[in-house]
Amino acid sequence: MQRSLLLLCFVGIYLCASVFLPVESEARKKARQVPRAEPGLRIVDLNIAPTPFEPGNGPLQFSVTVQLPKELNGATILEVTSLISSPSKTSLRFLTHRQPVEVAPAENGPTERPKLSVELSWDGQDHRKQVAGSGMYSYEVRTKLLADSEKGPRTIMVAWPKRGTLEVK
Repeated sequence: MQRSLLLLCFVGIYLCASVFLPVESEARKKARQVPRAEPGLRIVDLNIAPTPFEPGNGPLQFSVTVQLPKELNGATILEVTSLISSPSKTSLRFLTHRQPVEVAPAENGPTERPKLSVELSWDGQDHRKQVAGSGMYSYEVRTKLLADSEKGPRTIMVAWPKRGTLEVK
């Protein structure tokens, strides 16, 4: 009798726990997310030359074409940055360029969004001013719109980054 009562208590506890506690597989399910809309600020073209890059034979040029949003919402500065890093992350270089946003009237009327071009150049040296060793390096190019405020520039909009690899000989 005691044994069946004990078994009945365990079954009751198990049933209560299974009702109130989520099953592990259900707890780990990720909620379905709606895809995010692409921001109004976009990197539409990225050219890197020369490839492969040889330090000492001139700089590596990042030519970035940025498409601005229709509404700038007070943004006055365009910032384009690039982080170049070795696979071990021991050699890296951060390039940055800021310029005022000056939008010329669009050639095809007001429906076309304005575009700006920015050049970043890398001399082949890392953050310690040593020539980068040969190998494959990764890069990430980012761009954002900034507005002047009392406490300095603040970010208004950020574009999705462009990532890739480049060969250093």
